[in-house]
Amino acid sequence: MSPRLAFRPVTRETADDFVALFEAPGGPKYCWCMVWRISKEEGRNTPGKARKPFMLKRIASGMPVGLVGYLDDTPRAWVSIAPKNTYERLGGPAEGPNDTVWSLACMFVHKSLRGQGLAHELIAAAIDHARRAGATIVEAYPVAESAPSYRFMGFVSAFERAGFHFVEMAGIRRHVMRLIIA
Repeated sequence: MSPRLAFRPVTRETADDFVALFEAPGGPKYCWCMVWRISKEEGRNTPGKARKPFMLKRIASGMPVGLVGYLDDTPRAWVSIAPKNTYERLGGPAEGPNDTVWSLACMFVHKSLRGQGLAHELIAAAIDHARRAGATIVEAYPVAESAPSYRFMGFVSAFERAGFHFVEMAGIRRHVMRLIIA
């Protein structure tokens, strides 16, 4: 049985936990979860590891960026869930006039907890968080399990299990999938 994580939104109050998770050995400090968020200006000649200040600026401004998963009060997982319009480089269908789309763009689990089915827990926490924030649709961009890249976006089968439906392809690997939650 997989461990149960407690989730908290990344805010000014939890930013240190977010940083600790990303800077821990094996953490995703190479990107700071800015791949889909970064503006053209921020991205110019800025390697992944130098993107930390861009993410911290978003957190300090109160912009939703995602959830940290805790095991025994220690940050051990991350799920990027935020309004779609905060991801400047993310493709996929546009919002309808009555839709509020949130995007689940990335997941990370500390290596000591991998292989225990926690992706399902991260997806469920992201859906719940988006629903409470007023989202009507959660959009995700997973890949097939055989894909050599974009694996941090999750696998199609995990999103199908959560009730997401295929909408279209974004490039040759990413599947745009949606779940209506309102």
